[in-house]
Amino acid sequence: MRYLPLTENDRRAMREAIGIADVDELFASVPAGKLLTKLPDLPRAKSEMEVERELTTLAALNTAAGSVPFFVGCGAYKHHVPASVDHLIQRSEFLTSYTPYQPEITQGTLQVLFEFQTQVARLTGMKVANASMYDGSTGAAEAVLMAHRITRRKKAVLSGNLHPHYASVIKTLSHHGSAGVLALTAAPHGGEDIIAAIDDTASCVVVQYPDVFGHVQNLQPIADAAHKAGALLIVVVTEIVALGALKSPGEMGADIVAAEGQSIGNGLNFGGPYVGLFASRDKFVRQMPGRLCGETVDAEGRRGFVLTLSTREQHIRREKATSNICTNSGLCALAFTIHMTLLGEAGLRKLAALNHANACDLAERLSDIGGVEIITPAFFNEFTMRVRGDAQLVLDKLADAGVLGGVRASRLYGSNAGLDDLIIVANTEMNTDADRAAFTKALTDVMR
Repeated sequence: MRYLPLTENDRRAMREAIGIADVDELFASVPAGKLLTKLPDLPRAKSEMEVERELTTLAALNTAAGSVPFFVGCGAYKHHVPASVDHLIQRSEFLTSYTPYQPEITQGTLQVLFEFQTQVARLTGMKVANASMYDGSTGAAEAVLMAHRITRRKKAVLSGNLHPHYASVIKTLSHHGSAGVLALTAAPHGGEDIIAAIDDTASCVVVQYPDVFGHVQNLQPIADAAHKAGALLIVVVTEIVALGALKSPGEMGADIVAAEGQSIGNGLNFGGPYVGLFASRDKFVRQMPGRLCGETVDAEGRRGFVLTLSTREQHIRREKATSNICTNSGLCALAFTIHMTLLGEAGLRKLAALNHANACDLAERLSDIGGVEIITPAFFNEFTMRVRGDAQLVLDKLADAGVLGGVRASRLYGSNAGLDDLIIVANTEMNTDADRAAFTKALTDVMR
């Protein structure tokens, strides 16, 4: 057996060392009824060619994002990634480089992470950023835990227009940390009164910018209300390209920013791996999760880079750690940095303007269709439309016509939320005029 290198003698020695008679004793703590009593009804073995053939057949059942007009967003966006990005991240100096614990041999990796931090800080309008998180949702949850430590309170107020997946991750970590969560009701038309929910027991207020329905709002009044109550404002950004056109969270009083960086340098990748961006005010730096790269000089006065802050539990005592995250998304962060460097400030602003213009064009076309109402008055590249009838049925008919038309809100919030007629639509620079024309025609036909 090529893939079972242990002999029976090896296994017997291991059982004797840990004091068990047979392997079943290893699973004695699993509740009764949870273990299989017989082998599952699956083919026992196939050749490599047979497996490839079967998986190819299964994959062909999917509609690839690049094969049809694609308007799906809601936290994962289809943007162009230059070929140079993939070429550079696959160079062995980067691809095989692991955690930079020895700065004398990992200066290249450390410098990339330092530049990444600088880019994230500039984008978000914050003073300090870390060397990345797993993704945006776990970064948001870590931001809430950070706010609890800073304020010494344990209740988070979540906007109803925060992406439900992000809210779910926050609730999970809060539950296991014995912290409270006040999640408000979704307000798809905007105008959510989150300020009314802030009191002196809240550690933080979490809002999304732009929110899950696409609304862009001024965060300054929320920041002022939070600070007056002694709470922090956490801003979540799922579409980081938006910050090439919008006022940064830092300029509007944000204390912590947790964002998803997938839109820059990283493809959809079937949902991952992605890269979490995390930034805060400099006075909170010692409560930041993850790790921080800093610039210094060596014994001869030459510029160099080191891990300045590593407050993870693998580095220090668990009770002193700010996070149990064991790594960062280094390769995805590298892709982000390369793409951002290629764009530069002018390129990012041009890209953001193109996204916004395309989305406005699509919204105008769709709003002229009978039975369709655009309910997001101010947006970046994503908006919500109300359709006559069931949104899922409309999306199915659009898919039959060769258009992936968006995400139904009830998929995120559940069928009991009263959002069954809402579709969230994203339009990036990847959508052509022909794509928008195809969407408009298909939706017109469906609405008849």
